[in-house]
Amino acid sequence: MKSATAGVPHHLPVTHARVLAIAGPIMLSNISTPLLGVADTAIVGRMPDPAYIGAVALGALVFTFVFWAFGFLRMGTTGLTAQALGAGDALELRAALARALLIALAIGAVLVLLQTPIRLLAFALLDGSDKVESMARQYYDVRIWAAPATLVNYALLGWFIGLGRPTTALVLQLVLNLSNIALDALFVLRMGLGVPGVAWGTLIAECLAAALGLALAWPRLRALGGVRPPAQVLDRRRLRRTLAVNGDILVRSAALITAFAWFMAQGAKQGDLVLAANAILMHFITVSAYFLDGLAFAAEALVGRAVGARDRIALWRTIRLTTGWAVLVATIACLLLMLLGPRLIDLLTTDPATRAAARVYLPWAVLAPLAGVWAFQLDGIFIGATRTRAMRNAMLLSLLIFLAGWWLLAAAGNHGLWAALYVHYAARALTLLYCLPALVRSLQGGSG
Repeated sequence: MKSATAGVPHHLPVTHARVLAIAGPIMLSNISTPLLGVADTAIVGRMPDPAYIGAVALGALVFTFVFWAFGFLRMGTTGLTAQALGAGDALELRAALARALLIALAIGAVLVLLQTPIRLLAFALLDGSDKVESMARQYYDVRIWAAPATLVNYALLGWFIGLGRPTTALVLQLVLNLSNIALDALFVLRMGLGVPGVAWGTLIAECLAAALGLALAWPRLRALGGVRPPAQVLDRRRLRRTLAVNGDILVRSAALITAFAWFMAQGAKQGDLVLAANAILMHFITVSAYFLDGLAFAAEALVGRAVGARDRIALWRTIRLTTGWAVLVATIACLLLMLLGPRLIDLLTTDPATRAAARVYLPWAVLAPLAGVWAFQLDGIFIGATRTRAMRNAMLLSLLIFLAGWWLLAAAGNHGLWAALYVHYAARALTLLYCLPALVRSLQGGSG
């Protein structure tokens, strides 16, 4: 069943202005997320022992596994929503959000129920010092209760981006991250709660953002025709497609997270000092990556609309424009990291040894935006087109290539570990680029 999307423009020309209208608010919202991690590091970095930084880094890494593995709730929802918008299917726009929220709540509840075995498995895979792991477990025991709210936020964010409402996504992310930073500062610096205080700040902020997101979604649902009976939500064909898309992205995300977890774990084996230095530099990479993801998200939304409308001309124009802007932004990010890197290191830690170690490996972080931008853009293109099987297979192959690269470069110590990360960037880009012609051919017979 198709109907007009209640005044929502679903097939507009792809222009520089339209790309930036989507990417701009997303960049601002995305940049607030890694800045939260930077703020956490800066807050615990006021303490003289680098173990505090390492504990927050390892604790957050556990939730990179636990939560980012379910990033399909954001990515899959964006692609499916954008395609429904491109096709002018208002009923499916509503159902896409309902399915995502149901899945989010179900998974969140399971994660809370299984928190003990998840904790045992997660910390068995990580190899920090006893002091670091003890504090990281305290962080985990608090933050795991945020699981349902966190996953609901993923679903809401994906729906608003797919719907072409990046400003709403910006509001949600700013509320989430600014409240988180304020609460962390209150709990750690004023109340002296230490590492668990960081986790409490995150838990409360996630719940606040989820409540606000649901309140903002309700008027949009009413504008699209209100809430209908669950027949469309539970339609077998559409539900199977949703689960297939989400399952592929789950495997893809797990492979990606495994690569970064391996990176941090191998750094941890080289001692608390290297772990702390890598954690600081990974904040630089994460900040630039989240910023670049603004263009990738624009690609998701506009590619999804083009695929929904079966418009090959719009698809190619989206690819060209979003990638061009992304390369420009990546170049600027590299220049900024080159100029400001040493000062940012000093801002994030007061420990002289950690500062010195981070400076040694800083060049690897400086060039990371240009190395990774190609993979980020191709991810956005394939997510928007919901060609998730190709993404899954490409990421699994890239993980194997990364591990082989690390094995060959391990003798070079932490420099070899960073070089293997670059191998991973290249593998991700090349494997998806190989699959791109098939994606375009799938629109054969469409517009253009």
